[in-house]
Amino acid sequence: MILIADCGSTKVDWCVLSEGKVVKQVFTTGMNALLMTEDEMAARIGDELMPGIEGYPIDTVYYYGAGCISEEVCGGVRRAIARHIPDTKKIDVNSDLLAAARALFGTEAGIACIMGTGSNSCYYDGRAIVDNVSPLGYILGDEGSGAVLGKILVGDVLKEQLPKALCEKFLDEYKLTRLDIIRRVYKEPGGNRFLASLSPFLINNIEEPAIKQLVINAFTAFFVRNIQHYEGYKKLNVNFVGSVAYYYADLLREAAEPLGITVGNIIKSPMEGLVEYHAVNG
Repeated sequence: MILIADCGSTKVDWCVLSEGKVVKQVFTTGMNALLMTEDEMAARIGDELMPGIEGYPIDTVYYYGAGCISEEVCGGVRRAIARHIPDTKKIDVNSDLLAAARALFGTEAGIACIMGTGSNSCYYDGRAIVDNVSPLGYILGDEGSGAVLGKILVGDVLKEQLPKALCEKFLDEYKLTRLDIIRRVYKEPGGNRFLASLSPFLINNIEEPAIKQLVINAFTAFFVRNIQHYEGYKKLNVNFVGSVAYYYADLLREAAEPLGITVGNIIKSPMEGLVEYHAVNG
């Protein structure tokens, strides 16, 4: 049996495949391999995953995760998994970006993008990632992401760049003061997640011209600063995975059109595509 993990910082979606079909699905607390020790990951796997897959003989594991950016990090994940599934023949650990590419394109070539709390992109040749513009995080990059949309929104509210009624509506709806926002962003951990949690205000008020333009500008920046880097980008489908891309799909396509970029498939989560990929490719 095959075990697939789609691991984010918030949650991990684990699916057990038998003969190409999902026979068990388990959700556990998120893990970021860059920020957690091997012991911490092993403890979470043992406590939260293993009781859910007891009795399923796993011989191959495909783990795709946040923070899996180097062989050193990936090695820690492999060892953490192997402590609990020692008889497996193969533990393959890769980045969440490769998960997006395989889920979106299978064995075809294209430009795969993630747009959720953060954003990322790559040119995928149907087998591997061959080019990647560094996302740089929400302070230096992550254009179009939930965190950056939230960052632009609160900046515009606090600098009164949006209509006064919208600024007041935002602060009242989220029960925030200027000092609350400064503290949450600069002094407390998880500033990116806090900012991303504010971005639903945008979609809930998207009929406001100023809000719509803010979102369009953010998506345009994503295309200009990331997608236009890839050779032949106008001839390739640019596909997306992630909650922001999924919920703002119409505006994402609207921002892409004047740049000659073709936005193809947009999915909320990569797991369905990963199941299909590994059912065929092992």
